[in-house]
Amino acid sequence: MKQDLVVSNHPVFDELHPKIYAAAVGLVAWFALMAWVLFDRSSDVTLSLGFVTLLFVVAILLPWTLSLAWRRYRMPYEPHLGPTSLHDWQAGEFAVWGAKLHGSHAAIDVLLPLMAVSFGLTAIGIVFVIVRASVLS
Repeated sequence: MKQDLVVSNHPVFDELHPKIYAAAVGLVAWFALMAWVLFDRSSDVTLSLGFVTLLFVVAILLPWTLSLAWRRYRMPYEPHLGPTSLHDWQAGEFAVWGAKLHGSHAAIDVLLPLMAVSFGLTAIGIVFVIVRASVLS
């Protein structure tokens, strides 16, 4: 016999909040922008940065296009949840492969790797620019 000691009345969501997606897109755009600003110092790098930017554009546009199609052609038996605030989404539960995460933990799990990569590239680029300026002067 299973007894839950803590009764949870939080809603369970199965998709990320749109603001989480917007933050992820912003972090990817930050990564691409900083790569161009901090590492584009010769013509050899321009082609590589162009391909990386194209990869990021496809990585953003493909899921966005699929989500638009999914929302438009939703099956009639699928529930249509209205828009919720980010605060309500974070306070709720997020369903992941049969388990449940707290909403804020799910947001951290999604955004933390993108933040680490974006801000790490920025830090490495700043060091690269400082070292390059000191060597050339």
